[in-house]
Amino acid sequence: MKILIIGTLNGHGTVAAHIALKMGAKVTQVNNSEEALNVLRSGKGIDLIMMDILLNIPHMMENMTRERICTPVVACGVKSNPQLAKEAIESGAKEYIPLPPDPELIAAVIKAISQEETYFIAEDPSMKTIIKMIDKIAPTEANIFINGESGTGKEVVAKYIHMNSKRKDRNFVSINCAAIPEQLLESELFGHEKGAFTGAIARRIGKFEEANGGTLLLDEISEMDPRLQAKMLRAIQERVIDRVGGTHPVPVDIRILATSNRNMEEAIANKEFREDLYYRLNVVNVALPPLRERIQDILPLTEYFIKKFCDLNGLPIKKLSPESAECICNYGWKGNVRELENTIHRAVLLSEQEIQPIDIFGQSYLQTINYPYTTSENNNSENININPFIGKSVSEVEKDLILGTLTHCLGNRTHAANILGISIRTLRNKIKEYKSDEIHHDQTAYSNIK
Repeated sequence: MKILIIGTLNGHGTVAAHIALKMGAKVTQVNNSEEALNVLRSGKGIDLIMMDILLNIPHMMENMTRERICTPVVACGVKSNPQLAKEAIESGAKEYIPLPPDPELIAAVIKAISQEETYFIAEDPSMKTIIKMIDKIAPTEANIFINGESGTGKEVVAKYIHMNSKRKDRNFVSINCAAIPEQLLESELFGHEKGAFTGAIARRIGKFEEANGGTLLLDEISEMDPRLQAKMLRAIQERVIDRVGGTHPVPVDIRILATSNRNMEEAIANKEFREDLYYRLNVVNVALPPLRERIQDILPLTEYFIKKFCDLNGLPIKKLSPESAECICNYGWKGNVRELENTIHRAVLLSEQEIQPIDIFGQSYLQTINYPYTTSENNNSENININPFIGKSVSEVEKDLILGTLTHCLGNRTHAANILGISIRTLRNKIKEYKSDEIHHDQTAYSNIK
């Protein structure tokens, strides 16, 4: 992960940089917005911006929007300044971090925004078969299409392919086609020339050129607008791209990996995705099974996450109770590995020495399945037969579910939408509706939403 720090942050920027470096990030530091924009235009692949809240973040966000730059921004401030923090968030910043920096908070924000992982645990026979196939195709130059439900680890597999390819010493560049508005995606992919549109005051290098010589991952490519798919097809076929507003083709040497959580045959039949582009991308297909079909991977992944989050939060390694292990293996995990990871993170923080079912799933869920659970305040087991949804309206249950899922996902909208099975746009509209609801006086539920 590459982080750009803008401003001195009253000396705390160095501390924040060291924390990020310990997490494996590469850090660049500049003094002001203009220097930052030059870095962003250069194609250095910045994943996250941390900016001093005193440096006029709204103006920086305006410039980034004008030049179609979609890198997430986190505001940082030495003293609590609610007004500046409010202005930064309203202008488009993803989060506000008070300084001096808290290692756990920075780690959580970086993780929630980047979702950068390196683990690849596979004990189940179904995954071992897939890995065996991946090991054969990784050293080749073939384009690969990775299918699977949200949260199954498609990006992890893509990184594994890159690290086992002949291009492993070159750039691995990823772009989420679903997370970037369609009017900005073309510039993100292909870059643009000075004067290409209002606000394009300098040339900008896009993801294709940034990945030159390496690997480009087109994450959730099925969400790409059909009009842009034609330009993508030419880039893949002819190995040249046209910057927006450019007059000369730019040659590129990249390997393409693409992912989708959709049924591509249906998308093609519905004229939502070009058949010729799909065939160009789908030289080899990797279909990842959902976690519920990888039963033998659930406990190894759980143990990995327990150790990871205990280490991250400076806690002694906790044990998983036999009852918890049984519940975890029997749960459906609609959000797959991503949902399991977020669930175990919360359980690590809430539990005592041993992780119990109530730490993992919470009281409400255990009540709905009439599970005999034990709370930390009361060690006597009891059967609960009260359904917590009775007495509430459908809209109230929906709101509780959406806000609870957002909390469960540390405020990450993309992951929450995947678990809920709704689009990011629908989730965004629901959040806006709840925020404007005069009945809601407590805004803390929204403080971590990204």
